[in-house]
Amino acid sequence: QVQLVESGGGLVQAGGSLKLSCAASERSFELMGWFRQAPGKEREFVARVLWSGATALYADAVKGRFTISRDNAGNTVYLQMNSLKPEDTAVYYCAAGVKYPSWSDWGQGTQVTVSS
Repeated sequence: QVQLVESGGGLVQAGGSLKLSCAASERSFELMGWFRQAPGKEREFVARVLWSGATALYADAVKGRFTISRDNAGNTVYLQMNSLKPEDTAVYYCAAGVKYPSWSDWGQGTQVTVSS
């Protein structure tokens, strides 16, 4: 089973930036991405990238502000978050899928808090 370890969460003021990282214990997956869950809300998709090199996909709420990328070794994925808004406050979860398009593994989550 793939082990995913997230880092980079924290507290930031509105308009600021944070960069999340997710390191996978092995590279046996076709996709990696990020989801988030705000208090009292369901978990929602944020962004994903395929190891095939296909274009990244973003939720409308973050398009133009967030950028997902991966390292050349293929076992770490990043989420650069710019122009953060209070509504971006959530626990952010890294996810990986052995076989596209299913998500098979999840990280424990990292808290992102954006103050107004």
